[in-house]
Amino acid sequence: MLGWKPLACCCWSGMVPGGGQPKSGGGDFGGYRIEGHGNPAASWCPPLGAAAWSLRSPHALHSEAAKILQSNRAAAKMLVLFETAAGYAIFKVLDEARLQEVDSLYKEFLTPEKANKIVKLKHFEKFQDTTEALAAATALTEGKIGKSLKKVLKKVVAKDAHEQLAISDAKLGGVIKEKMDLTCVHNSTVAELMRCIRGQMENLITGLPPKEISAMSLGLAHSLSRYKLKFSPDKVDTMIVQAISLLDDLDKELNNYIMRCREWYGWHFPELGKVVTDNLIYCKAVRKIGDRTNVAGSDLSEILPEEIEAEVKLAAEISMGTEVSEQDIGNIRHLCDQVIDITEYRTQLYDYLKNRMTAIAPNLTVMVGELVGARLISHAGSLLNLAKHPASTVQILGAEKALFRALKTRKDTPKYGLIYHASLVGQTSAKNKGKISRMLAAKAALAIRYDALGEDTNAEMGVENRAKLEIRLRHLEEKGIRRISGTGKAMAKADKYQHKSEVRIYDPSGDSTIPSTSKKRKLEEMEEAEEPVTPAVKSKKAKKQTVQEVVEEEEEEAEEQTPKKKKKKKVKKEEEPEVEEVAVTKSTEKKKKKKKKIQEEEDD
Repeated sequence: MLGWKPLACCCWSGMVPGGGQPKSGGGDFGGYRIEGHGNPAASWCPPLGAAAWSLRSPHALHSEAAKILQSNRAAAKMLVLFETAAGYAIFKVLDEARLQEVDSLYKEFLTPEKANKIVKLKHFEKFQDTTEALAAATALTEGKIGKSLKKVLKKVVAKDAHEQLAISDAKLGGVIKEKMDLTCVHNSTVAELMRCIRGQMENLITGLPPKEISAMSLGLAHSLSRYKLKFSPDKVDTMIVQAISLLDDLDKELNNYIMRCREWYGWHFPELGKVVTDNLIYCKAVRKIGDRTNVAGSDLSEILPEEIEAEVKLAAEISMGTEVSEQDIGNIRHLCDQVIDITEYRTQLYDYLKNRMTAIAPNLTVMVGELVGARLISHAGSLLNLAKHPASTVQILGAEKALFRALKTRKDTPKYGLIYHASLVGQTSAKNKGKISRMLAAKAALAIRYDALGEDTNAEMGVENRAKLEIRLRHLEEKGIRRISGTGKAMAKADKYQHKSEVRIYDPSGDSTIPSTSKKRKLEEMEEAEEPVTPAVKSKKAKKQTVQEVVEEEEEEAEEQTPKKKKKKKVKKEEEPEVEEVAVTKSTEKKKKKKKKIQEEEDD
C-alpha cells in the first residue's frame, strides 16, 4: 500500500531533493521520493519541475501517481482463456504493446520462438475423460460456466483479480463478469490473438502430444453430435418423411391385396362381396368361413351384425359360385391374414405419425391435419425447407405439373395442391375453395415458421388462426358480406368474372357508304305501307263500288310488301332519322289529297 508521509511529521523530509539511492519500498522521482512502506511493487513516477511542485497539492500528486501505477499494472498483465478439446489453457501476455498492431500480429506467431515472446502458458487444466469434455463444450455452446471452467477461474484468475481476462465469446464474458466479478475483454484484437494461439497451440501447450489432441478433438466432435441428436429427438423430421412415405406405400399394397382377395374368393362365393362392403371385415369373414358350405355352422356374431349375418347365411345357400379345393381356400386365408396384419400395422404407424407431428409441428397439425402436414414436409424435404417457402408456394405445393402446364398453355393456374385435402378446404363449396385454400396457405405458412424456428412447443397460435378461418368460411358460405351504403340488409352482389379478350374483329360493314337500294324507292314503299283505309260515306252505288275495288287492291299490295318494308324500316331507322321525318310529312299530305278526291267524287 502506497502512502505519503504526513506533512506535519516529516515536513517533507521524506521527499528529499537529489538523486540519491531510494530506500527499501520507496522510489526516487527525480528530486522527490515516495515511501512505499515495504511494497516492492512501487513504480517510478516521471520527474516534475519545481514550478509544477509549487503549484500542486499533495492530494493531487497522490491521485496522479496512483493512476500512473494502475495503468502500468493493467498494461503489463493480461490473461487469455483458451478452450481446447483436451482442456482449458490460461496464457499470460508478455508484451501487450505488440497486440496493438492487429494486421501484422500473425507475423509474431510464425515461429514457436516468436510466439513464446508474446504469450506464455500459465496453467493448463486437462479434462479427465470425454464426459467432462462434453459437459464443458455443451456449457460453452449455451453460454454457461461449467464446473471445470469455474474451477480454473477460481484457482488461477481469482488470485490476480486486478488482471484482465481475454475471452473469445462475448456472451460468456458477461456471465463470468456477473458471477465471478472478473474484467473480461473481447474485441478484434483478442479474436486475432486467439487465432494466432490456435496456430501454435501444439508448441505453446507443453506436455500434450499432437496425436492426443487430434484424438480428443475427434472424440469430442462425435460425442457432441450424438448429444445434440439425443437432446431433441422429437425435432428430427426425417422420421416423419419416412413414416408418411411408408404409409402411402401400405395404402397402395393394401388396395392391391384386397382387390385380389375379393376377386379370388368371388369365384367361390360372389354374393359375400355385395353383402359385406368393409374390406377388413370381409377378410375376417373369409378367414372365418373358408368354404361357403361352412357358413351355416359358423358363428359370425363377433365379426358381423345379426342382420348381415342372416343375409350372408341366406346367400350361401343359393350361391352361384364354383367349387374350390381346400388348397385354394388355404391360400386365400393366408392372403386374408396378410391383409389383416398390414391393416393393423398401418393403424399403429398412423398413431406414431400423429404423435410425431404433434411434437415437431403442433401448429401445422392443427391447421391442416397430420397427414396433409406430413405430406407437405415430405414434399419440401424437411420442416426448415418448408418454412423457407412463401404462402403462395405452400398453396400449390404438389401441383407442379399442372402449374407448368398452365403456364405453357397460357391457361388458368391451379388454386391448390396438397392443401386441397385439408378439412377446411374439403368442407367448402366449390366456388369458395380457391379463397379458403389461399387463406389457409397464408396461415399455415406462419404456423410452419413458428414450429420450425420458435422455441415454444404449444399450439395456441394454430388454434387461434383456425378459429379465424372457420369464422371467415362461415361468412363466405352464408354470403355475409353486406353493402356499406343503403339499408345494410341487402346482400352484396358480385358479378361472375368473364375474361374479355383484347383481340378485336374487323367489321366490313363500314367499308361502303353506298346504300343497297335508292332512298326514293324506300320512301315510296314506306308511304304505301302507312296509307290507312278510309271507308266511303254517302256516295252513289257505281262510285262506291269503284272506290271499294281501289281500296281492296291497295290493301292486297300493302299486305304483300309490309314484312319487307318493316324490316328495312328497322334497319334504316337509326341511320336515317331525318329521311323518316320527311317521309312522314309527305305521307300525311298525300292522305289529305286522297281524302279530298274521294269527297269530290261522292259530291259529284
